[in-house]
Amino acid sequence: MQLSVKGRNLEITDALRTYAEEKVQRMGRYLEGIGSGHVVLSVEKHRQIAEVTLRVRDLTVRAEESTDDMYSSIDLVAEKLERQILRHKERIAAHMDRPVHRVDRGGAPAAGASEAPRVVKTKRFAVKPAEVEEAVLQMDLLGHSFYVFRNARTDEVNVVYRRRDGHYGLIEPEA
Repeated sequence: MQLSVKGRNLEITDALRTYAEEKVQRMGRYLEGIGSGHVVLSVEKHRQIAEVTLRVRDLTVRAEESTDDMYSSIDLVAEKLERQILRHKERIAAHMDRPVHRVDRGGAPAAGASEAPRVVKTKRFAVKPAEVEEAVLQMDLLGHSFYVFRNARTDEVNVVYRRRDGHYGLIEPEA
């Protein structure tokens, strides 16, 4: 695994680098073929923040934790990554345990075959032009965690969403 450890507003000591590398390397027990990992350790006022991003083929796992002690932040972020990876593996295992969806020659599901996941509801709505700030206000008024709108400046469909840290994110399509 290619692993990079970087610091923001913090000089990375050899001991800190080794500790972070050992914690992240342990994730190899749960996931095979981790291609790359990025660890960013930073200090903001009194908070010691550890961010880790792991890339495995088509899966990206990311976690962030902050405490008053950098070593504690690294421990907590490793635990969070471990939980995420195990949850992902459980989902895959549950998916693999499902009976195979077989179709007889008539095109109908075979007797005894369970039904595969499907779309059960479709919503249609007008995508109105709005500024990003207006979309955030509309999302808050509706009490939703995301809002789809047509950006008045770019005339493309965008999504604003509420992040865990209380701020907002904006998703824009690539050209």
